[in-house]
Amino acid sequence: MKTVAPLFRTLCLAAGAVMLHAGASQAAEFERNIMTGGPTGTYIRIGQDIASLGAQCGLTLNVVESAGSLENFVGVRNRRNTQFGIVQSDLLEYLKTFEANDAEIQNAVRGVKIMFPLYNEEVHVLARTDIATLKDLDGKKVAVGVKDSGTFLTASLILDILQVEAEERVLLNPDQALPRLQAGEIDAFFYVAGAPASLFANADIDPAKFHLLPITEAPLLATYTEASIAAGTYAFQSETVDLVAVKAVLMTYDYDPARNAYHRQSCTTVSDFSSLVLNGMDELRESGHPKWQSVDLTALPPGWQVGSCVKAGMALDYAPACTTPAETAPTDANEEYLNLLKQRLKN
Repeated sequence: MKTVAPLFRTLCLAAGAVMLHAGASQAAEFERNIMTGGPTGTYIRIGQDIASLGAQCGLTLNVVESAGSLENFVGVRNRRNTQFGIVQSDLLEYLKTFEANDAEIQNAVRGVKIMFPLYNEEVHVLARTDIATLKDLDGKKVAVGVKDSGTFLTASLILDILQVEAEERVLLNPDQALPRLQAGEIDAFFYVAGAPASLFANADIDPAKFHLLPITEAPLLATYTEASIAAGTYAFQSETVDLVAVKAVLMTYDYDPARNAYHRQSCTTVSDFSSLVLNGMDELRESGHPKWQSVDLTALPPGWQVGSCVKAGMALDYAPACTTPAETAPTDANEEYLNLLKQRLKN
């Protein structure tokens, strides 16, 4: 945890300066944005799925690439026109643990709220086959993600908890780390992503040289959830791997509609997409990323509250402010009744 606190404070200060600058352009066209992750990660696919629901309603939601959880949390708090961000639950637990005695963290979390808990993300550690456990990373070169990513946060916490002293914690994103591992320039790398992660699914990885490390160390279970990746999930992986996972959580900000037009429009956006996601869960599970099938909307991270604009959009009688024309009502009265009933039974 010693490596996370100063980084988080630096990000908050930098993003705060961005927010002050952005606040000067009040007349700019209103935008809706969701901060996600890298181009091959799960977050960006989840963001695209949510944006697709908005598009059906005529509401444009821009899917913004980012380094991951740390940048996304700070973005929701400070970045203008950024109503949503996907964040890992170990960051949320870290912030709650240290919030009471740290004024800077208190300020950083003020107003940030839960929208929906999502799915578990598996902690992948791809290493040379002669490395059997996380403890074997002592004295090795280990890529831990870039500094404002969720992978960096999780890798740093895990290595610190287990007191693993790597020769070097190399700051590379997973896309960069894989070819460096294959070239023998590093010994292992962390990647936190919902399985199946496209980086591993689409890469040619030699199972005689590389494997996923099991992560079963007891000290980690206070923060992380036990999980496994089934045999054959990736072409190089012939056996089930037991490891740990962290929850992905969709975060937002608690906008005050009475404050100004920007807050009013942003609160409406949060309410609209809350309604769209709830009513579109069947569609998301059927045609979205496979991780939608394991979303548990009841798994709220302890210590965090759901935003008021989210709850407004969850009301049964809430109607999103769609801009697309309403569909023509069916001519068959019974068909119309059945369609209305089907929609109501989803709630």
